[in-house]
Amino acid sequence: MVAYAVFIRDRLRDPATMQAYLDEVGATFAGHQATRLAGHGALDMLEGAAMESVVITEFPSMEAARAWYDSPAYHEVRRLRHLAADYRAFIVAGV
Repeated sequence: MVAYAVFIRDRLRDPATMQAYLDEVGATFAGHQATRLAGHGALDMLEGAAMESVVITEFPSMEAARAWYDSPAYHEVRRLRHLAADYRAFIVAGV
């Protein structure tokens, strides 16, 4: 069953470090079956707290999504995202 990795950016704190993250994150998907479905596009908030941006990536399974998230390549790049902004992130199973 497919799964989606969802990243919600609440607050950007360091644009330069975020750009470094964005420059490097694409390479972390090498060897992982992933499809980017949404990435920092326009938002139309309907309910809840405002957010700055959302990224949604589809994986073939929860295990595949977690394998990418826990991979050494993403672990190294992820630290830049943590330095640059406040995020909420989760993996959710599709239907």
